[in-house]
Amino acid sequence: MNGSAAQSGTERVLIIDEPSPGVRRLTMNRPHKRNALSRELVESLVAELNRADDDPEVRVLVLQGAGTSFSAGADFDEHFQEDGYDVGRSDLWERLETVRVPVVAAVQGWAATGGFLLAYCCDIVVAAEDARFRDTHALLGLVPTGGESQRMPRRLGPFVARDLMLTSRPMAAEEAHRIGFVSRVVSREDLEKAALEVAQQISENSARSVTTIKRLINLGSQADLGVGRRLELEYNRFGSANNDDDADRRARLNRIRRRD
Repeated sequence: MNGSAAQSGTERVLIIDEPSPGVRRLTMNRPHKRNALSRELVESLVAELNRADDDPEVRVLVLQGAGTSFSAGADFDEHFQEDGYDVGRSDLWERLETVRVPVVAAVQGWAATGGFLLAYCCDIVVAAEDARFRDTHALLGLVPTGGESQRMPRRLGPFVARDLMLTSRPMAAEEAHRIGFVSRVVSREDLEKAALEVAQQISENSARSVTTIKRLINLGSQADLGVGRRLELEYNRFGSANNDDDADRRARLNRIRRRD
């Protein structure tokens, strides 16, 4: 296992390792603060997303939090100071959505406000049974700055988004799974294994196809069906892209033919 870390004094705010070929794992490591999003942690995450974009060996990222929670959102010790750091106005959210490879979130405990946004900017969410998702802007008298009012309706639907954002009620993992936000719910003990299994399945598929599919889904979800279909046609060059000679695809098709 290869490992590195972003450090603050003696504290590693972000631990990076590669549990299997093609899979890079980012572990937010501020458990004493429920992985609250400090400036240093956010900047470390953005730097690692940029690094993954430039590394063709990385096929998928796993994002998780150390300790009892995924992330409690903004670090209030920084967020509400006179020269406060507004995590909502950082580049983190766009980088998660646009990074070349899929990002799998492994969520346990609380994913609150900025932590909730962090989860739904990822491509796939795997949750432990004890996961709780909550947006507390209305509860705390705050106005969203990270695009929550636009992203959440597109991820969860406008009626669910209104319910969650206007009431500030927590949403349990099973409800999140029922509405299609969480792809699977597992025991706390199985969370890491389940997230890595999803990542491994992705890493074994065609890198070109995975990258293109992620981009098409994310771009298309921000447009109407007609624009989305046009994007797909342009990306596949009106069907001709699948006729290009591609050694990886040829090997995959040959394996299927041999099985038949």
